[in-house]
Amino acid sequence: MNDRGLTGRPRSPLYAVKVCHLYLSPAHVYYGHHGEPAGTEPMEAVAEIECVAGSGIRGDRFFDYKEDYKGQITFFSLETWEALCERLDVADKGPETFRRNVIVSGVDLNELIGREFEVQGVRFSGTQEAAPCYWMNQAFAEGAETAMKGRGGLRARILTDGVIRVDEN
Repeated sequence: MNDRGLTGRPRSPLYAVKVCHLYLSPAHVYYGHHGEPAGTEPMEAVAEIECVAGSGIRGDRFFDYKEDYKGQITFFSLETWEALCERLDVADKGPETFRRNVIVSGVDLNELIGREFEVQGVRFSGTQEAAPCYWMNQAFAEGAETAMKGRGGLRARILTDGVIRVDEN
């Protein structure tokens, strides 16, 4: 098999990635709360999300946040969540705790920084690590911020409109 996907473009590193969970949040919980208590708005697990090029995810807190915003969508690795649970002895917190939109399995998200990639036919541009902050120690477990350095997930811009769904298998 060659290195081209169905579109004729070079095969994306996320071409066969598994989408494990999808989350939306209409309100900020940590962002903009420095020096104040965290918000309490939970992440909402959904079966699909609507990606809008240049704007973000319809219904999410960062939709139309700023023009050309670098974090229109965020990705997080299921394997990272599992490793953090084991390392920090956490059994009662799900991957939604990290407040990323798309939880994936089978890809090194850091390899996508500065690259275009595709998930379920939707194109993205990886902009930077979704760096962990001090709130992670409160939300997940003491030591989470340090343990997440270099694997906090991926921020990306949405390049094409489309829908992403949770993979059933």
